[in-house]
Amino acid sequence: MGEPMQRILVVDDETFYIDVLVNLLQEDYRVSIAKNGESALQRAFGSTPPDLILLDVMMPDLDGYEVCRRLKEDDRTVNIPVIFLTVKSEVVDEIRGFEAGAVDYITKPMSPPIVMSRVKNHLLLTHSRKVLEEQTRTLEQQVKERTLEIMRTQDVAIYCMASLAETRDNETGYHISRTQHYVRILSDYLQSHEDFCDYLTRDTIELLFKSAPLHDIGKVGVPDRVLQKPGKLNAEEWQQMKCHPQIGYDALSRAENELGSSSFLQVAKELVLTHHEKWDGSGYPDGLKGADIPISGRLMALADVYDALISKRVYKEAFSHEHAVELILKEKGHHFDPAVVDAFEQLQDDFKLIADKFKG
Repeated sequence: MGEPMQRILVVDDETFYIDVLVNLLQEDYRVSIAKNGESALQRAFGSTPPDLILLDVMMPDLDGYEVCRRLKEDDRTVNIPVIFLTVKSEVVDEIRGFEAGAVDYITKPMSPPIVMSRVKNHLLLTHSRKVLEEQTRTLEQQVKERTLEIMRTQDVAIYCMASLAETRDNETGYHISRTQHYVRILSDYLQSHEDFCDYLTRDTIELLFKSAPLHDIGKVGVPDRVLQKPGKLNAEEWQQMKCHPQIGYDALSRAENELGSSSFLQVAKELVLTHHEKWDGSGYPDGLKGADIPISGRLMALADVYDALISKRVYKEAFSHEHAVELILKEKGHHFDPAVVDAFEQLQDDFKLIADKFKG
């Protein structure tokens, strides 16, 4: 079977012109007629709208300009090409028609070859536009699917790398899940804060959430005897432990040099390097102080410490949520950014909910 015949609606209050157009078009198209504006609108808004409308300008009640305007205001008919039929040929009349939404003019008395040519050309243009729109939708869907696939692959790679680092530290993936959710709720809360709003856009918050699991990836470069020592670290061991932010940063920098930079890598490097810096300048590896510490590092610092406090480690038992909150509040302005601590104080119940949800 071939393609179905395209539909043309002829609108004119004069039987003579209707007969001429029907006889001219019916061999190649499915032609329907309307003798006034209201009838034309009913047919156009019906279950089988036309592919093109030949519309007389001068009609009683609703003239062609008003009919065309209503067609172009409705989503169902806005893309149907309208060709005006008129005895008027003044420039001002044509301008008015084009402003109403018409695509062309055919002047009465009509030339059959011109009618056939205009109809054919505008139907072809409409068909080409529909094909292009469909191709665009298909391409957009393919791009969306490919982007999601890349994002899933990235997430899997991040999670695997982070999990390996945590396993060496006698931790589980639950620490990863907890800390990234802590970072997210802190970021969401502080998004309206005047000191954080410029940085904490929706895109950046998503990057923080995705990069948070990598915060301790540098621990892969720390010896097991240090990571898993049940007692207090000596001076040499502590220096080895303090190297892990730089080790993680250097690893991500090498990946960036080999594979190219991205907004994700920029955020991840910053967070990995600075999450052990302290507000009073006593942290490591660079002893940054106050607002010199990137926001990513400040957020990760509190999230990481809270989870360390409530978790059992080889060198300590788990603290209660209440004790952990008490210790963090005491570190306001010392270990942690005061604004981040204030946010944590307001969100402490949410922190506990996250800790309970992702309990190892």
